[in-house]
Amino acid sequence: MIVHPIDYRYGTEEMKKIWDEKNKIDKMLKVEGALAKAQGELGIIPKEASEIIYKKASIKYVSVERIKEIEKEIKHDVMALVRALAEVCGDAREYVHFGATSNDIVDTSNSLLIKETLELIEKRLKELLKILLEKAEEHKYTVCVGRTHGQHAIPTTYGMRFALWASEIYRHLERLEELKKRVLVSKMTGAVGTCAAMGEKGLEVHKKVAEILGLEPDLITNQVIQRDRHAEFINFMALIAQTLNKIGVTVRNLQRTEIAELEEEFDYKKQVGSSTMPHKRNPITFEQICGLSRVIKSLVIAELDNIPLWEERDLTNSSSERCIFAEVCVLTDHILNLSIKGIKKLKVNKEACKRNLELTKGLIMAERVMIELAKKIGRQTAYKLVRDCAMKAYNENKHLKEVLLENEEIRKYLSEKEINKLMDYNTYIGLAPQIVENTIKTIKEKIKD
Repeated sequence: MIVHPIDYRYGTEEMKKIWDEKNKIDKMLKVEGALAKAQGELGIIPKEASEIIYKKASIKYVSVERIKEIEKEIKHDVMALVRALAEVCGDAREYVHFGATSNDIVDTSNSLLIKETLELIEKRLKELLKILLEKAEEHKYTVCVGRTHGQHAIPTTYGMRFALWASEIYRHLERLEELKKRVLVSKMTGAVGTCAAMGEKGLEVHKKVAEILGLEPDLITNQVIQRDRHAEFINFMALIAQTLNKIGVTVRNLQRTEIAELEEEFDYKKQVGSSTMPHKRNPITFEQICGLSRVIKSLVIAELDNIPLWEERDLTNSSSERCIFAEVCVLTDHILNLSIKGIKKLKVNKEACKRNLELTKGLIMAERVMIELAKKIGRQTAYKLVRDCAMKAYNENKHLKEVLLENEEIRKYLSEKEINKLMDYNTYIGLAPQIVENTIKTIKEKIKD
């Protein structure tokens, strides 16, 4: 029986393979193998036994089916794994899981899964960043209406929009690097973190296991790696999701029929937009991104609640994290992948941009007129004069240029030629092209470094 949409609708095969049951078990076995190897090298268990356990600690030798069979009987997943591993280790069986507690294995294997996850997320972020930088370069002179509060403000460019999004994606790459050192840690410190069962070489085992697995040994733990680390990881994924949500909201808004400046890819020959309205071309890709971002964001709260466990540990984090980790990783990767495909084929309708610039009949150039006039009569006086003209144009449905030319006070300082020049949208984009170029150059240099 298939219940969760992740199983049949959402997610890439790459990320699903990371959080697949077989890979999770294989990582747990890998931790058991690293433990035995470390103990063998340090003389805690016989070297021959450690080598056998290290070799056999793999799903190549230990079947998922056998682990499940044992778990059904004993009602303990980690101990079932330990017994299944012991069964294939012959005389070395008595040294499997020596001195360890369940969460030494679970938390450390989760770090390995998160490591693989971050490698894939980093790849996706870099791919998306590349596309956004290309779009920013392509559209650095594509002038469009800038909007604040949903109202027309002054002109901007689509290059600015794409570069702005690119800069945010780059910040996620910076966060990812910072995150690694706090999240990719291992634990091999026993029941309450004291290394009591490991003896005097406990900390050496702890460090050696980390070295074998390519992780950092946690400085101090109780029975678990502290969940502020995992909460930071989940929050990081939610931050990515909210950036994609922000992009999606903008694309959807600007794809409205009345605006029509953007359009996501639509297969006119095959794709169906509605079961009843044959004409519909809906922004379904970006709607899906926005919808799933809500699920990802909600998982932050659940993981934050896993930080305050009872004393040295209780079990409340375990059940929730079985859902949280897999869901947040699969869904974040899924919407990142959708964003890559969606933005790559996103169409910018330049004719619609030109049409929308004229919608307010010159009102979006009021700031420019005010600034030019202010150079001659002062800012406050200029502001009042131009505001009066703007309100008159709005109320009488006239073009701002017409009202400005009719105003005797303004005509004392601005000629018709000057007013005509001031009403050119294409020449009032400030330093937008330079800002975009600088953003592209800076990010590319940082990525190279």
